[in-house]
Amino acid sequence: MTASDLNSTTWADRPEAGPRTDQQARAMDELVATPELLAELKASSERLETASPQEILRWAVDRFAPRFTMATAFGPEGMVLIHMLAELAPETPIFNLETGYQFQETLELRDEVSRRYGLDVELKRPELTVEQYEAKHGGPLYKTNPDQCCFDRKIKLLHSATVGMHAWTSAIRRDQSADRARAPIVGWDKKFKLVKVSPLANWTKQDVWKMITEQEIPYNPLHDQGYTSIGCWPCTRSVMFGEDERAGRWSGTAKTECGLHALDDESPE
Repeated sequence: MTASDLNSTTWADRPEAGPRTDQQARAMDELVATPELLAELKASSERLETASPQEILRWAVDRFAPRFTMATAFGPEGMVLIHMLAELAPETPIFNLETGYQFQETLELRDEVSRRYGLDVELKRPELTVEQYEAKHGGPLYKTNPDQCCFDRKIKLLHSATVGMHAWTSAIRRDQSADRARAPIVGWDKKFKLVKVSPLANWTKQDVWKMITEQEIPYNPLHDQGYTSIGCWPCTRSVMFGEDERAGRWSGTAKTECGLHALDDESPE
């Protein structure tokens, strides 16, 4: 059976196969990065460089829905995209990677999204609870091996959360870090085997907060307490005047990304 055969065959066509695993499901449903697709993505990315975020989202929905999704940590950029999707394509599935270490304020913002937009952001959880995970590793792994902790409770989770999807939107901006500065508007995400769409790549922090203020978009109250970038509570602190906006993430280490948006596709074994 060829890759194209897999893409056109549903599991329902093979009742003898029985229940499918996440790995089997992905093999059945994943988009294949053919030369034709990569050329299409490159051309689309170049064409959309001058488009508005709403125009980029509309293109993504038209091209990939219903296999288009969004992962959000409810940051300012994510809230702006949720606001846009609520107007453009409210049927878009949106999910949050609930590592078990999120701030309570972050989880309460999910409830506010439901009240304000009528959108149910699904919480995707790892197989092991925090208690089980820490017992397995003899304590909090974020203290001794934060890369592995992120891999286990975020990266692996996103792989399973996007089974059956062909594209996802991210809320990254190019001015957030040197790595993110290289992000295309539309590109092939090797790590997750998905098309990655970044509608806010050309926006600045000022652009984001201008829209939040003008449209009265809800946001995490921790931002008013100096938390410019919010992840898991053990690995996030408020930033001081003059610091980079992501300086509060994994402070005191060389780690700058959880791995979801790093442009290389290396992962811990």
